[in-house]
Amino acid sequence: MTSVSPEQASEAPEPAVPTDVPIGEQIRQAAQRSATSAFGLYIHVPFCATRCGYCDFNTYTAGELGSAASPQSWHVAVGRELDRAAELVGPRAVSTIFVGGGTPSLLGADGLGRVLDDVRARFALADDAEVTTESNPESTSPEFFAGIREAGYTRVSLGMQSAAPHVLATLDRTHTPGRAKAAAREASEAGFDHINLDLIYGTPGESDDDLHRSLDAVLDTPVDHVSAYALIVEDGTALARRIRRGELPAPDDDVLARRYQILDARLRAAGLEWYEVSNWARSPAAQCRHNLAYWYSTDWWGIGPGAHSHVHGVRWWNVKHPARHANSLEAGDLPIAGHEILTDVDRHTETVMLRLRCRDGLPETELDDAERATAARFVVDGLLAASDGRLVLTDRGRLLADGVVRDILTAS
Repeated sequence: MTSVSPEQASEAPEPAVPTDVPIGEQIRQAAQRSATSAFGLYIHVPFCATRCGYCDFNTYTAGELGSAASPQSWHVAVGRELDRAAELVGPRAVSTIFVGGGTPSLLGADGLGRVLDDVRARFALADDAEVTTESNPESTSPEFFAGIREAGYTRVSLGMQSAAPHVLATLDRTHTPGRAKAAAREASEAGFDHINLDLIYGTPGESDDDLHRSLDAVLDTPVDHVSAYALIVEDGTALARRIRRGELPAPDDDVLARRYQILDARLRAAGLEWYEVSNWARSPAAQCRHNLAYWYSTDWWGIGPGAHSHVHGVRWWNVKHPARHANSLEAGDLPIAGHEILTDVDRHTETVMLRLRCRDGLPETELDDAERATAARFVVDGLLAASDGRLVLTDRGRLLADGVVRDILTAS
């Protein structure tokens, strides 16, 4: 979103809105309390051509949905939810838009352009608004990139995962290994300055050489941002079932750590610096401002089935199924499945957990005495560095980030 300094992001919000009023009124009151802060929109596209074996996102193939929902009914529902968002948060300029999924590129350039038109019809966009869409390389083309660039998108994120055919096969990814590389070049030729490629490391059967070849492919493109995630085996996925049956080995923590070190060394040598544990950018301008809004707990409204939102300490999440989402809005209701008002303890936990993952680090003033004492031990152990009143994970500390956060938060 618009630049948020660490100091602004760490300011404690005012007391939470009352919990004995309807959720819509709670959101309205929360929005009034933060009317001058940055505001973003996440728009969830729940459609996929096929289901990847490792994915537990809120996505649906055409066969799974049948006649219950369609891109057309989803689009109508998105417009209605944008109406409610504009009504409740008031006339705030949108600093970032992130269209995720699912596979947003299945909507085509025209469909994604209509989504952006829907936003503009209800909200003003900041002059420097960052507008991102995720895309599957297989559902893109030079014409697609030219179309979304003309529509107003400023950033594109492509799911590459790997350049190794057998790794893509294990993940049930449908794109050919070279397509992501070609798509990144097409996006650059269409005028995109900010292009991200996503990698997954630690897939069963992946070797160090496979990862090096994937990195060779990434670094042979004009991308200025890379996201790389360790494979997580989620319950209920096809991959989890294959591992449970013994068809594939489970990811190994030592292998994941080594692969992360390979990634970090190669990316940094190529001029991409880490700014969050799983994200590297060529410059501050290349950092994903929308994701920074999540990590700094600023305000965003999640539009679409299963989307999550946060406005000044009020968090809510939508019903997951596209038909239920659309039906709720058609009936004049917010499509909310549940919500919570963040307590001081909740906000502290999230601040420590999220800010320590970022290169800017965590202000020591966020910690109580017991937490600072634990953090000081991590400084001695070489997992944290202390500078100018901030705590930042060292290279070794990033490998153990979850444990560092857990121990600090349980110190009190």
